[in-house]
Amino acid sequence: MPPVLILFLVVVLIIVFGTFLFWVQRYKRCPSDKVLVIYGKTGGRRASLCIHGGAAFVWPVIQDFAWLDLSPIEVDLGEKGFFSEDNFGVGVTSRLIAGISTQSGVMENAAERLLGWHRNSIHELAHELSLGCMRSTIRSMKAASIKSAPNHLIDDLGKKVEEALNKVGLKVIGLDVEKIEVDLGSSSPSSPEGVAEGELVSPSKPHEDPVSEEATGFPEHSPSSSHHLT
Repeated sequence: MPPVLILFLVVVLIIVFGTFLFWVQRYKRCPSDKVLVIYGKTGGRRASLCIHGGAAFVWPVIQDFAWLDLSPIEVDLGEKGFFSEDNFGVGVTSRLIAGISTQSGVMENAAERLLGWHRNSIHELAHELSLGCMRSTIRSMKAASIKSAPNHLIDDLGKKVEEALNKVGLKVIGLDVEKIEVDLGSSSPSSPEGVAEGELVSPSKPHEDPVSEEATGFPEHSPSSSHHLT
């Protein structure tokens, strides 16, 4: 076989093999702990296509891809003070676990709003949204209602936090409200963050023991209550 023909065949094989490797590399499989986001010309109304737990081919030139991490994000909301509708101080100690949602419609929000964000930035966003929901929820309730039915506050808070996080592509994995303090001794329209320590109200067992409540001025309580959404 002439050397020129051998060289030609080698070049052809290299080109074919290189092309094959290129196309194989454009086929992306999505692991269970991530969301594959394909953006560019996706053929739909949205600017991106989200895939979780599957695979897709990413066309060169007209498409590109990125990943969204599904690892849980722990947000320590700490002990914060707010004011009720009737301007009594309410202190809440809580902790949130959030994450990127894989629910259709919500996952696309994450691709549009959070793609390329550092985890610290997502953590800060979840923190601010959660505190905003706490502020508006407590502000819409009277102190006496919070004291007598703290579980109602926790349920409303969980729903509002979930709704707010869904708008940016996040979800609530767990919301743990450790304690709620209601100060019925004074009322003030100022310094929401400086609520004085007041009565400790149990989120899980309000007014279980009327005798104890009458004698001590506050109901018996358990350490914490959790609100989990999946």
